[in-house]
Amino acid sequence: MENINDIIKSLDWSPLFISIKTGIVATVICFFLGIFAARKVIQMPAGKKAVIDGILTLPMVLPPTVAGFFLLLLFSRRRPFGIFLYENFDLKVVQTWLGCIIAASVIAFPLMYRNARAAFEQIDVNLVYAGRTLGMTESKIFWKVVMPTAGPGIASGTILTFARALGEYGATSMLAGNIPGKTGTISQKIAMVIQDGDYLTAGIWVAIVMVIALAAIILMNLISGKRMKNVKRW
Repeated sequence: MENINDIIKSLDWSPLFISIKTGIVATVICFFLGIFAARKVIQMPAGKKAVIDGILTLPMVLPPTVAGFFLLLLFSRRRPFGIFLYENFDLKVVQTWLGCIIAASVIAFPLMYRNARAAFEQIDVNLVYAGRTLGMTESKIFWKVVMPTAGPGIASGTILTFARALGEYGATSMLAGNIPGKTGTISQKIAMVIQDGDYLTAGIWVAIVMVIALAAIILMNLISGKRMKNVKRW
C-alpha cells in the first residue's frame, strides 16, 4: 500500500489534464459539426444519404491507426495541405496539441453524428408542421422544437463523444506523437509505462480512466432514464 501511495504522489498528472482538455475541445467541435451534419443528412435523398452517411461514419469502423495514417498524410509539413497551413497561417499540426484535438475529433465525431441523427429521426414530424403553421422560421423551429425534443439523444451522444475523445490512442499517437507535457495523453502514458514493465503505474492510470468512463456511462443512463420514465414497461 505504501508503494502505491508513493507512486500516486510522484505521478505526473499532465496526461490527465491533456486528455481532459483534448476531450472537452474535441467534444465541442464534434457537438456542433455532428448536429449540423445530422440535420443536413436526414434531408438528403436516399441514395445520397447512404453515401454521405457512410463517409461520415467511416472513422468509427476503421482502425484508429488507419485514420491516423490519413491524417498524417494530410497534415504533414511535407504534404501540400500541411505546407499551406504552415506557410499561410503558421499552423503546425503534427506533434502538437492541435494534432491531439484533430485526431480525437475525427475518431469521436461519428458517435455524435449518429446519436444526433437517430434523435432527429425519432422526432414527430407533426411538431415541425405545427411550428410552421404558427409562423415560426425554420431556424426557430430547429432550436425551439427540434433540439429540446431530441435533447436526451443529443446529450447521450455528447457524453459518449467526450468519453471516446478522452481515451483516443491510435490516431493521436500517429498524428500528435507522445511528447510528455504537450501531447502525452493518458492512453499513451499507459502504453509507455507498460513497455517499461511498470504495471503498477499502468494499473493506476487504467483505474483513473475506468472511473471516468463509468461516470460517463452512468450519466448517460440517467439521461436516458429520464427520457423513458413515462414509457410503459412491458
